[in-house]
Amino acid sequence: MSITETPRPRVLPVIAWKKELERYALPLAWIALFAVFGMLLPDTFLTWRTLSSMLGSQAVLVVLALAILVPLTSGDFDLSAASILVFGAMFLAVSNVGWGWPIGLSVVAALLIGALAGAVNAFFVLYFRIHSLIVTLGLGTFLNGMTLWLSDSRTIAGVSMQLVELVVIQRLFGIPLAFFYGLALAAVMWWAMEYTIAGRKLLFVGRGREVARLNGVSVDRVRATSFVLSGAMAALAGVLYAGMTGSADPTSGLSLLLPAFAAAFLGATAIYPGRFNPMGTLVGVYFLITGITGLTMLGADAFVQSLFYGGALIVAVSLSQLVRKRQPQNFG
Repeated sequence: MSITETPRPRVLPVIAWKKELERYALPLAWIALFAVFGMLLPDTFLTWRTLSSMLGSQAVLVVLALAILVPLTSGDFDLSAASILVFGAMFLAVSNVGWGWPIGLSVVAALLIGALAGAVNAFFVLYFRIHSLIVTLGLGTFLNGMTLWLSDSRTIAGVSMQLVELVVIQRLFGIPLAFFYGLALAAVMWWAMEYTIAGRKLLFVGRGREVARLNGVSVDRVRATSFVLSGAMAALAGVLYAGMTGSADPTSGLSLLLPAFAAAFLGATAIYPGRFNPMGTLVGVYFLITGITGLTMLGADAFVQSLFYGGALIVAVSLSQLVRKRQPQNFG
């Protein structure tokens, strides 16, 4: 006698709509912001020239935001990143224009100086157990003085056209190559954090240093590496800065620190909510730039940029805390 089994009802996978909406809220807000300015300025904002300009001109900010993202992930701040950017750009310009170094040698030297600055940060933070805010603020101020001394407080122009061509003159799909450098760096960082042991250790240390230490992770080594990488990447942003302008200014790049932090904290609310991540940071940068570009085209005064960046940082940190269910931030 055969027994007929009653077929079980097919269970469809339950989609966590709330969680998915949380992950992609920032990209959706970026699209909505773009649409609003597109409706207000259809003849100027909705052009390929405007889009390519926004994408290509902000590669320096993208790389700087990714630089500070590394120590943020491990639970440290790097307030010296913008100063390393400026000093790296100035050293490149002075060595190439004033001392006659080949541009390749100047680029390598600038990157090594950035890594060295990161190592100095790591030494004072980890050996003397000083909070990263104090050390990096002090080193950043020191580098600002070094930049003014090295440049004699002047803008150094005439950087090799080889660098300028590789950064901003050559284009792909009408977009300067600088954009693709930032995009490639974000993709490499995403892969490293998701699929490498070193990247997982970095995330583990950021979640809880004592727990990571008890599980055999060399917390100090991870934190030191994050500072060195941050310094080298900030210097890379300086190289791109010099390549985009063909010169180095002793002060202008310092203003990028605030929007870089705003983008990093905005990015912590998207893609992987609750933790700093490269792709979220990339979206955060261009969300901010879309807002600034649209407001500028609408005729907003210059002070609106500071209001927008400052307000965005406060909102970004607040949203990041809401995503983390208002748990106290544990830095150091």
